[in-house]
Amino acid sequence: MKTREFKKKLYKQLAVVTKALSNPTRLEILDLIAQGPVPVEYIAEHIDQPVANASQHLQVLKKSGLVETERKGKYNYYQLAGKQVYDVWNSLRAIGFSRNSEIEDLLNDYRSKKSGLKTISRDELLRKMEEDDVYLIDVRPSEEFELGHIKNAVSLPKVELGERLDELPKDKEVVAYCRGPLCLMADEAVRFLKENGFNAVRLDEGFPEWKAIDLPVD
Repeated sequence: MKTREFKKKLYKQLAVVTKALSNPTRLEILDLIAQGPVPVEYIAEHIDQPVANASQHLQVLKKSGLVETERKGKYNYYQLAGKQVYDVWNSLRAIGFSRNSEIEDLLNDYRSKKSGLKTISRDELLRKMEEDDVYLIDVRPSEEFELGHIKNAVSLPKVELGERLDELPKDKEVVAYCRGPLCLMADEAVRFLKENGFNAVRLDEGFPEWKAIDLPVD
């Protein structure tokens, strides 16, 4: 094989990966399974897609080497194919924020319209955690909390907030987090808490970002 033909073949194989990343639904799936391994039924439910559609997207991701499966009983559980895949997704998202101002504009506009929602940085949260000055809640579904969560966080899924307000302290700042910077569950939780008289903010990151830099997790 000639050198030029060989190079074309190499780039063609690289394009398999980039093509897999070119679909917004597949990016949403990567964001979801960055939380931990889950079956296709769970993925389909949380991306609002039929199981058949979710399965097709997962097969594309699997063939590109971005996703792998593990058999547990009757079900295949899908997960990122290693930390390097998460790093690629995180870098792609970071480039999107830095080079496409519309992404950040959309988020800022959403938050400003939702009663001026504020965020807290990782460093500020760590400082306040050391001072025992915050109450940290994980508003993801309980299944994702069980797969891993920020150390000392309390599982309080967004759908249960209305029934469990009496568990929250009024004398501390409540910090909510979810799947990551593109996840809106924490925004919705903070808005609801503020409407009910709590001092609440959202972490500007999520569990995967926290775990990726080896901060304390359970």
